[in-house]
Amino acid sequence: MAKITPRSQDFSEWYLDVIREADLADYAPVRGCIVVKPYGWAIYEFMRDFLDRRFKETGHVNAAFPLFIPLSFLQREAQHVEGFAPELAIVTHGGGEQLEEPLVVRPTSETIIGWSYAQWVRSYRDLPILINCWNSVVRWEKRTKPFLRTMEFYWQEGHTAHATHEEALEEVMRMLNVYYDHMREDCALPGIRGRKSIYERFAGAINTFSVESMMGDKRSLQSCTSHDLGQNFARAFEIKFLDRDNTEKYCWTTSWGLSWRLVGAVIMVHGDDQGLRLPPKIAPIQVVIVPIFKSDEEKAAVMRVAEQLLNMLKAARLRVKLDDRDETPGYKFNDWEMRGVPVRVEVGPKDVANNTVGLARRDLPGKQGKVFVPQEGLAERIQALLVDIHNSLLKQAEDFLHSNIRECNTWEEVEEAVQDGWALAPLEDNPANDEFIRNKLTGVKVLNFPLEQPEGEWRCVVSGKPVRERALIGKSY
Repeated sequence: MAKITPRSQDFSEWYLDVIREADLADYAPVRGCIVVKPYGWAIYEFMRDFLDRRFKETGHVNAAFPLFIPLSFLQREAQHVEGFAPELAIVTHGGGEQLEEPLVVRPTSETIIGWSYAQWVRSYRDLPILINCWNSVVRWEKRTKPFLRTMEFYWQEGHTAHATHEEALEEVMRMLNVYYDHMREDCALPGIRGRKSIYERFAGAINTFSVESMMGDKRSLQSCTSHDLGQNFARAFEIKFLDRDNTEKYCWTTSWGLSWRLVGAVIMVHGDDQGLRLPPKIAPIQVVIVPIFKSDEEKAAVMRVAEQLLNMLKAARLRVKLDDRDETPGYKFNDWEMRGVPVRVEVGPKDVANNTVGLARRDLPGKQGKVFVPQEGLAERIQALLVDIHNSLLKQAEDFLHSNIRECNTWEEVEEAVQDGWALAPLEDNPANDEFIRNKLTGVKVLNFPLEQPEGEWRCVVSGKPVRERALIGKSY
């Protein structure tokens, strides 16, 4: 097993090393694309399934829309086509012939779904429409990184249509909170909910909201977004309905999305110099049993107990694996630590004699995370331990997040804070201020305006104008 670069030495190389050594993904022959291997895909599947259940609990249903979109569709919404133009992959030929109209490989689905909704909606009785899609999209990225930013990536995109703006805005915030809860409760990822600046909002939206997460190198990752599209796409695609008062009106629409970049977030937030540390709910293997023996006689006794424990833990519906490979215990320990398995159960001759096992938890380092416990009641003990591991990972990440945000009231304080963390500073939501920050501070931008704001009035750190809200400012992926 190759050694990985220490996080403190080169965070970017450490990230790539972990993806390789934990067997999550490979590079594809097409630049900017990746092949996701079974272990990496299994992590994404657990995230997807937890999130899908949350969507369905809020009344959403799944559907599928075409991969190819007529170029003219994107041109109907001016801000939308302008925002996506540099990232489009366009098909001009098919079946050996030039197409009458170029087709865009789906970068996002607002336009094709807007066209569909216009065919479906006639009356207020047809609303709301609450649809989600699980698919892949293509954006011609110049700088790519596995999971975080790839030319093709997998995600979900929700698209809804409503009779009133109040209903649409309620949907936007509901889904932002669904994401926030999924991140915390399933992935042990903290984040800060907020409104994106005018400069940073989604192309064609009247407002965009996000959850910003702090990675282990103190850069932000925009973990998800939820967009209030107003009536922009409804007007562009003629999504109209006859209301109760017998007047024709345009719908109010929303869209919201979260991609497999959350896999990257889990790596960068929880990982350490030994590799992954996976939150138990999304870990493909929650428990690994490692038998330890020297002789054939010891092996027979140890394996008998190990298999009994395997059956016990399976019966408790834990995702468990017995590692019976012909490798040394040390190799196996390192391998499963690299893969981030939350709990390791060690069984040796002394454990057989004493009816005990060694129990090692991945979230705590070395001997600090290891105890010897009775075999009796092991399943219940591990189930409780998995809950504790989740809470431990979440608390470690929350402490790291909040200890690296500095409240600032002057531009000089902002300049200093963003060198090693985020600044929380009074800011006027004006694109000119965003551009000033981007031009003055390399790689730094406005992350969002947190939804939770203290009462008060301050002076904008850029324009000096009086403001009543503060923004998070920092480096980001």
